[in-house]
Amino acid sequence: MSRSALTISSLSAAIGVALAMQAAPGQAQGMKDMSGMPQIVKDNMARMAQNKLEKCYGINAMAKNDCAEGAHSCAGQASQARDPKSFVLLPAGDCSKISGGMLKAG
Repeated sequence: MSRSALTISSLSAAIGVALAMQAAPGQAQGMKDMSGMPQIVKDNMARMAQNKLEKCYGINAMAKNDCAEGAHSCAGQASQARDPKSFVLLPAGDCSKISGGMLKAG
């Protein structure tokens, strides 16, 4: 291998490593630390990832929710039907088809 080819190859590798190191923290920021979460939340997150589910807010029946955003501790504790802070897990794409369904807490 010629000297110039070796130099170019080394420089390309160094630039690639530098760019990869800059992208890694951005990817980690999107991930949540689940170690302190209740088991039901961990189970819901696993179900969402495995079955391609999404949170659909505002369509739950009373006491028939999968979880909530700050309204109560979690599953089955919704005190009202169609609570805008409680969600049920639905297949991705179905929430928008339901009247009152929202992808973010209201």
